[in-house]
Amino acid sequence: MANWVTFGRFVLLFVLLAIIYSNDPAWQLINAPLTVFIIALDGVDGWVARRFGEESLFGATFDIAIDRIVETVLWVVLAHLGFIGVWIPLLFIIRGNLVDAIRSKGAATGTAAFDMMQSPVGRFLVAGRFMRGFYAVLKAVTFAWILLWQPFDVVAPDFWAANGVWLSAIGLGLAWASAAICVARGLPVIIEFCVNARPGAPRPKT
Repeated sequence: MANWVTFGRFVLLFVLLAIIYSNDPAWQLINAPLTVFIIALDGVDGWVARRFGEESLFGATFDIAIDRIVETVLWVVLAHLGFIGVWIPLLFIIRGNLVDAIRSKGAATGTAAFDMMQSPVGRFLVAGRFMRGFYAVLKAVTFAWILLWQPFDVVAPDFWAANGVWLSAIGLGLAWASAAICVARGLPVIIEFCVNARPGAPRPKT
């Protein structure tokens, strides 16, 4: 059941993309709530997995993969539409590829992604529930905020002409903050991997 919820997020992503590129301002008004719904389902699939005893390495890996697809696609779309700079999706793609390559080593030995972190800082930034939740909420707010205003130059041109600059600036600030947290959560994974990969380095405690 949990994996089907995760797969449902994947399907809904393409529904959202169709609406974003539909050029129909009326439909685009649901961009923000649909985006929030897709991201909120990330918490639902985890709850379902715990509630029905469906937690597994495959489920955790599948969930992270869909997370990565959803956020990467949305960052690329926002850059393609001109709402953010192209450096932001590039940053997420580079960080994501590095971290996923490292996590694949853990998956090969049966270690879930978040269980790989050993240092207190790494556990807090990467594996801690607070930071995971905060990061998810920040990205959800960023995507929803930017996409919320997409049709307003058509549906409310006077309002957009008067407020569009500062509303766009807030969206850009949220995107920059998301990029900063992205780097902050990726560095511990890379640093711990490099430290533990050194010849003669002690094996991480399990």
